[in-house]
Amino acid sequence: MTVIRDVTLRDGLQLAGTVLPVAEKIALARELVQAGVPELEIGSLANPRLVPPMAGTLEVVGALTEAELERCWVWVATPAHVRRALDAGARNLQYCLSVSNAHNRANLGRATETSLAGLPGSIESVLAAGGRIELCLATSFSCPFDGPVDPGRVVAIANDPRAAGAADIVLCDTLGQAVPAEVGRLVRRVRAETPCRRVVFHGHDTWGQGLANAFAAVAAGAEMVDGALGGLGGCPFAPGAGGNTATEDLAFGLRPDWLTPESLARLVLQQEKLLAALGEAPRSRAAEAARATPPVFRWAGGFAVRS
Repeated sequence: MTVIRDVTLRDGLQLAGTVLPVAEKIALARELVQAGVPELEIGSLANPRLVPPMAGTLEVVGALTEAELERCWVWVATPAHVRRALDAGARNLQYCLSVSNAHNRANLGRATETSLAGLPGSIESVLAAGGRIELCLATSFSCPFDGPVDPGRVVAIANDPRAAGAADIVLCDTLGQAVPAEVGRLVRRVRAETPCRRVVFHGHDTWGQGLANAFAAVAAGAEMVDGALGGLGGCPFAPGAGGNTATEDLAFGLRPDWLTPESLARLVLQQEKLLAALGEAPRSRAAEAARATPPVFRWAGGFAVRS
């Protein structure tokens, strides 16, 4: 069964013009867990002066229980980030770097090789704390500055011995420019040519291919796909990137065991509340359909229970 990870509280909020209060972030994380979402990102250690919506991430970590944190991931990009996150109580860290040097410099202010050099110590620290760490490869398909990315470079980084110990590898269509055939080829190649670990696909819906790309990734063997409520998101250092694939759309299409009409309604209600708070337009087709479809269709019947 493919895992759906919700990334609303990290990637979903990055470009939001409104900073969500910490208490509301905590409440949303708990609502997602209670709805049955098995894994979620709850924030980033990115500098809040550069990415203001990420302020308060460590406060969110500190407020959650150990059981809740077992299902939560925090985005990090340096060994210093790793130490701060672990000290706050986080145990699942997503160590991110860009396959493209140009994007890594724009996003993190350093070369990809420098980011890779910090990976072994970060892995050691996380494993010593009893946590999990995944290697997240931004711009796995295209770079906003250099154009198409060579799949061979993705495979080479995935095979770098400094990544030994990473539990997952995340292939990111950061710009949302990939198409299903490309996604399927890269996922299959990474599974066949790199160490055995969970393969995650993180897609954006810039060109309307987010859902199709996620399904192609699953068909090629990806064990987890990322989405955000209402299709929120985008990278502040990737001009032209659109929002994430909507979590509600992924859930409706993949039908994970935890999804019921009631839990789908719960997700729709949460995205409506969040989008209203942020002043953002809805992008989820499943949310729109659930509101418009007669309750005789079982997937639209959850609202009667929730009301």
